[in-house]
Amino acid sequence: METVFHYGADAAYIGGKFLNLRAFSKNFDNDELKKAVKLAHKLGKKIFVTLNAIPNNSELELLPDYIQYLESIKVDSIIVSDLGVFNLAKQYSDIPITISTQANNMNWASVKMWKELGAKRVILARELSLREINEIRQKVTDIELEVFIHGAMCISISGRCLLSNYLTARDANRGECTQPCRWKYYLMEEKRPGEYFQVFEDERGSYIMNSKDLCTIEFLDKIIETGVDSLKIEGRMKSSYYAGITTKIYREAIDSYFEGTYSEDKIKEWKNELKNVSHRPYTSGFYLDKTNYNSQNYETSSYIRKYNYVGIVKEKISENSYLIEVKNKIKRGETIEIIRSKGEKISILLSEIINYENNDIIEEANPNQKIILEVGSSIQSGDLIRSLKTNATAN
Repeated sequence: METVFHYGADAAYIGGKFLNLRAFSKNFDNDELKKAVKLAHKLGKKIFVTLNAIPNNSELELLPDYIQYLESIKVDSIIVSDLGVFNLAKQYSDIPITISTQANNMNWASVKMWKELGAKRVILARELSLREINEIRQKVTDIELEVFIHGAMCISISGRCLLSNYLTARDANRGECTQPCRWKYYLMEEKRPGEYFQVFEDERGSYIMNSKDLCTIEFLDKIIETGVDSLKIEGRMKSSYYAGITTKIYREAIDSYFEGTYSEDKIKEWKNELKNVSHRPYTSGFYLDKTNYNSQNYETSSYIRKYNYVGIVKEKISENSYLIEVKNKIKRGETIEIIRSKGEKISILLSEIINYENNDIIEEANPNQKIILEVGSSIQSGDLIRSLKTNATAN
């Protein structure tokens, strides 16, 4: 959360320990939620808390107290998909309500309904084109609209999927998705047990439900021009490095658009940088046209990784010295890059590594170790540090 704020996010979407769609994430307990809201408001940022899973009857009994707690700590909005949760939120609080993409809003009539019921914002379904979003904006005013601009895509409409529940007893609609759409499948005839036949959608492979990741940097200007109010990056189960880099790039692109400097050269640089975070091959999703075979990755469900996240700048010690917290092993002789919140990245050859505890010069630094780094240029607390993977390839 601190990282995305550092790199330019206006708001962070976070989950508590209850009723959110990221059950495998550590998530925030009540005290951490309170601290998160205080920090965000101190920075002039906002916190949206997810209550977007579909509850059963027993969980509904717990909701009033939890909703009232969220109101007491002054969260800026809660995100819901279920009408019952929406109704309880209206009954027990005055918290502004955001409608989740799970609610599958694909037309102006449903958005208009949520507006009339009292929702402040609707996160539109990911299956809409630019033309359709623009039409919704034209027909429904006085409600905020939000769209996804970067991240993993789900094979099911707005993430409403039963496949994980059926195969593993872990329900995607309860935040426990095991992503069986990313698995490789074979065909077995019932009278020939143990004989597996590969399933081909075409000659390139059998990952028949494995979507590429969404990337909109090349037409972000067109998305802004639809009149939407908020742009969302999917990333709560991602690393700080992923969240920071993607936030930085889209922040720069948005600012560039409004400054009148959005250009093909910049788009090329931004897209190249987005290839430096862990990702699957990219697709434009539904924005430009209906999806086709090019939207699927038939060869592998693995991620492409070009860089290692090796540390974060903690504080300035002296004029050119900074305290670094190491996240992954780095060695003397490696070249590292410091990703500043604004401006170009800085490349540094590690001619020496200084142990912060005793000022000894060491050959390598390990995770959770603190070191001193001499940097001639200005950097800030919160800047991320990376190194190129030795086996990295272009894509």
